[in-house]
Amino acid sequence: MSVLLVMLVAVPLGSGTLLGVTGRRFNRLVPAAGLATAVATLGLAIGAAVQRRAASAPLFTGMRAGLAVDGLSAVMAITVPAVTTAVLAFSAAQFDETANRGRFFGLMLLFAGAMLVTVTATTLPLLLMAWEVMGAISWALIGFWWQEPDRVRAADTAFLTTRTADLGLYLAAGAALAGGVGSLRLDALSGTGGAWLHVVTGGVVAAALGKSAQLPFSFWLSRAMEGPSPVSALLHSATMVAAGAYLLLRLHPLLTATAWGGPLVSWTGAVTALALGGVAVAQTDLKQLLAASTCAQVGFMVLAAGSGGIAGGTAQLVAHAATKAGLFLAAGAWLTALGTKHLPALRGAVRKYPLVGAAFAVGALALAGLPPLSLWATKDEVLAAALAREPALYAVGLAAAAVAAVYSVKALWYVTRPQPADAATGYDTEQRGTRKVPPAMAPSLMVLALGAAVLGVLALPAVADALRSALGVPGEPSPRPWELGLSAGVALAATGLAWWWQPRTGPATGAVGRWAAGWLCLERAAHAVVVRPVFALARALAAFDDGVVDGTVRQVARGGLTAARLAGRVDDGGVDALVRSVAAGARSLGRWARLPQTGLLHQYYAQVAVGFAVLTLIVLLVR
Repeated sequence: MSVLLVMLVAVPLGSGTLLGVTGRRFNRLVPAAGLATAVATLGLAIGAAVQRRAASAPLFTGMRAGLAVDGLSAVMAITVPAVTTAVLAFSAAQFDETANRGRFFGLMLLFAGAMLVTVTATTLPLLLMAWEVMGAISWALIGFWWQEPDRVRAADTAFLTTRTADLGLYLAAGAALAGGVGSLRLDALSGTGGAWLHVVTGGVVAAALGKSAQLPFSFWLSRAMEGPSPVSALLHSATMVAAGAYLLLRLHPLLTATAWGGPLVSWTGAVTALALGGVAVAQTDLKQLLAASTCAQVGFMVLAAGSGGIAGGTAQLVAHAATKAGLFLAAGAWLTALGTKHLPALRGAVRKYPLVGAAFAVGALALAGLPPLSLWATKDEVLAAALAREPALYAVGLAAAAVAAVYSVKALWYVTRPQPADAATGYDTEQRGTRKVPPAMAPSLMVLALGAAVLGVLALPAVADALRSALGVPGEPSPRPWELGLSAGVALAATGLAWWWQPRTGPATGAVGRWAAGWLCLERAAHAVVVRPVFALARALAAFDDGVVDGTVRQVARGGLTAARLAGRVDDGGVDALVRSVAAGARSLGRWARLPQTGLLHQYYAQVAVGFAVLTLIVLLVR
């Protein structure tokens, strides 16, 4: 057993639990302890990635709980603590001593620890446990300010939506057992026998799409924006949302084992990238725009998983993690300072806080897919795999890349405008702003902006070949020069048009605009198709339970009471009366029998004489 590998998951989980239990007791020391834990976990991750060890222990009969670091999990094992470290360093400056730092930092470390178990698990039961812990911790983090009912309802929506999709993993586990995969090893799932293979694939795909906020589950990510900005940064970059894409990349052999798995996943990712890109364009709230863009960008990873672009999808995941974490932290810095995340109110934010603005600008340009920034290069790796699979997928992906430029430019255009004279009237719509950005926030923003700028090196030929070799997929396609030129031209053209057109646009109007602004009305549809029917069924079952089941029980009880009363009356008026009569008769006979017993001898003699005379008379009469 590898001690290093066990410590990789035990350190954040143990420290997170300890900090969470302490609550406010050590508020001053918690940020340093949390940050030290994240740094230590990053060091352990680097060591585990180098050593590539495995560990396992018996779990159930015939099943083991296994951890291992291979090429894919090595990349993720480093990405998760690296982003967590940056986010926690930022959080130390955002959460002052009046907040419950112990609970926040503890939950964040538990969140990261659960993700590390997810990416290193080699068996489905252990992955499922970590999957569940991650879902529960996300609920606690989104509803961190639980005193506000709207935030709690948002956490409930996110939790219940992902939990519904998570049921697919339970279905997959049961089907794998029925199909002869008794060990439930992830690398053995593609060998599930018979029709059970399709059930396993369907369950895994449903769970992954739900976790990654892909269509039709994407609406929960909109509600997750009620959580603190650091939570959004971690949730959207390296943990919860990335977990679904990671699972699909990990289980690509399972997708190829069926004729429909790969195409279904590819098209879901491509359509999500395009449709949720349109949703992002329609937003006027910065965090909502970034959330929709997360769905769209994760759509590229899902597209890669379905198309067999494992290395491209992995590179996209890493580059997007740095880019999106930086953007959310920048949005959080402005929210802390100005008290708003409404885009028109953020005019001039870049000039007012230039360091935050610079980090945001780098992230937004990377998100737009402009060369030579990271997401331009990694996205082309994904599109190359899509083109090899099906030209139509490539066309949809390229269109989604153009839309990515539009929504990124929209956000950048607003924050780079000159600050209006009445800017202060738009502030403090969400909370009272501090009007300053703590200097301690700067290092995280700078590091993540640097990552957003340079992580495109993962797509350089030599690095990409090394990455493919590490992932065990040496034959995956690379983008050809004309593909790189075309995608760069599309991104530049879309960026220019969006920058020129932005001053002529306003809030989304018309049915299509409102539909897009409302996240395709998917939450409303979920309420209409699932929530209301379930509540109606629950009410009908409750009425059936009250009127029929409980009613029958109550009637039986009433009948029993009536029978008991009747039996009591019969007992009191019949049996007891007869017994009382017999007793009274016996007492009367006793009294009569005692009358001759006087104790006087002459009376006894007279009684005998009379009795003898009576007997003599009877004998004479009978005779």
